[in-house]
Amino acid sequence: MHEMTPTWRWPCAGPAIRLKMEALQPTGSFKLRGIGRLCAEAAAEGCTHLVSSSGGNAGLAAAWSGRRLGVPVTVFVPETTSAKMRARIGLEGATVRVVGRVWDEAHAVAEAWVAAEGGRTRLVHPFDDPAIWRGHATLIAELADQGPRPDRVVVGVGGGGLLCGVLEGMASVGWSDVEVVAVETEGAASYAAALAAGRPVRLAAIRSVAGSLGALSVCAASVAWAARHPVRSVVVSDAEAVEATVRFADAVRVLVEPACGAALAATLNDPARPADTVVVVCGGAVVDLSLLAGWREALG
Repeated sequence: MHEMTPTWRWPCAGPAIRLKMEALQPTGSFKLRGIGRLCAEAAAEGCTHLVSSSGGNAGLAAAWSGRRLGVPVTVFVPETTSAKMRARIGLEGATVRVVGRVWDEAHAVAEAWVAAEGGRTRLVHPFDDPAIWRGHATLIAELADQGPRPDRVVVGVGGGGLLCGVLEGMASVGWSDVEVVAVETEGAASYAAALAAGRPVRLAAIRSVAGSLGALSVCAASVAWAARHPVRSVVVSDAEAVEATVRFADAVRVLVEPACGAALAATLNDPARPADTVVVVCGGAVVDLSLLAGWREALG
């Protein structure tokens, strides 16, 4: 379902930063890799209805995939998902249902819906499924073909699906000693909390403009990976994440969400970054110039 994406150099930061441009996927984010893989496998097994729970990007990837596979899709989103994103999902032919204040509440309703419908209905989890991790792992396989072994890979973390895929991919190409920096924003740092506790913990609420990082708790697999691969948690402010998206737009002429800006900020603001750092530019389909300007003004 996904397309191979290029690896670019950051034009204003010297040769030290490489950008894996997942923002150039057809749906605007990396989600298409893993969600597309899961949907394709489900369709091959005879699935007749795909049910997604999502804050936006995962639902869009499920809707895009379902349309091309000829399988109906229903996407449950929380109230915080923008009208623009709901419309984009609907344009792909999916049914959109708005329930709950945050993704976790929408996901609970989606799970109950699938259980009640039964049959060949398949739940498309946005991040906690081995098929999704296998799909995201293809990102690293491509990166290995596109350039030298990096010293560090930087990735934003929401529920941990992309992180699990990146780590799985690194294991498959033999990059077991390459450091992974897992970045979140303040107010959405469920992975940092999980590493501190040694297990997934549930945040009381999401208080960040980086809505794509808005899972109250990360998947257990992402925490387990930290015991067998060098993973370092970094937390940045919303202001830093938004400012990085502006710098990125100026330099690369591509718009990304603050969730992606978090990984960019952690890289740009690190004077001790190693000689060859790769940032996964995870993208995001909801951002536009007016939103970016509004976030920047609100955060000073």
